[in-house]
Amino acid sequence: MLKTRVITALCLLAGFLAAVFLLPPAGWAWLVAVLSVIAGWEWGGFMKLSRNGRVVLGVMVGCLSGMTVLLFPAAMGGEGWSEALAWKFGRWLYVPAVVFWLLLLPCWLWRRWPLPGTLGGLLVGALVLFPTFLAFVQLRQLGPWTLVSILALVWAADVAAYFSGRAFGKRKLAPNISPGKTWAGAWGAVAGVLVYGFMAKIWLPVALQPNLPLFAAVLMLLTALSIVGDLFESLLKRQAGLKDSSNILPGHGGLLDRIDSQTSTLPIVALLWLYSAA
Repeated sequence: MLKTRVITALCLLAGFLAAVFLLPPAGWAWLVAVLSVIAGWEWGGFMKLSRNGRVVLGVMVGCLSGMTVLLFPAAMGGEGWSEALAWKFGRWLYVPAVVFWLLLLPCWLWRRWPLPGTLGGLLVGALVLFPTFLAFVQLRQLGPWTLVSILALVWAADVAAYFSGRAFGKRKLAPNISPGKTWAGAWGAVAGVLVYGFMAKIWLPVALQPNLPLFAAVLMLLTALSIVGDLFESLLKRQAGLKDSSNILPGHGGLLDRIDSQTSTLPIVALLWLYSAA
């Protein structure tokens, strides 16, 4: 199992780095749109849709993402790109997503609500998937290294949480949702992200770091949101009776298992950047 996880992780990392550094903006946008098909299909599993229903949902998500790339190239890194245009387009997705993650999700996790029916499940899926798709595309305009550095905030949180949780974890963070997570792991994640953030600050967007105290506050907020995103998917999987969002990545589950924390952090990073730049 460990060997499979390592091989898959190395293949994913190599493919991701090749795509983010070598593809042109349009190619990157179309790649993310294709991957959104998988994300939509996996979300259908959380909604307990039939096999055909999941396929239809995945195709719908992919078509909407592709239409966005095709119809709004200037907002997606294509010809005519500007941060002002990107903000005018992106705010309609980022603002609702940030409100969802900051205000609704803490209560959702506390009450452990299920997805509210088919229509509600589709609405929540739209709030989770489309802002993430857009953020992946738009944040690359800051440069490949910057996008990797932003994504690595979550990776740093995961690594620090794992080791601090194993070493000091006793008190469970959310035992009814994800029994493996502890408060020690959460505090370790905060510490890890702060250390990483200050080491990598030259590659992170200036909008995240107006001054050192606010930069530290933003890093802590992003860490908390990464934990919320992870817990939210864990709750959805538990309610749907799933171990993983899918099994397309041997040893790692599905696409949403790999980006669960990014769904809650990337939209707020993109919002802060574009709002400050517009």
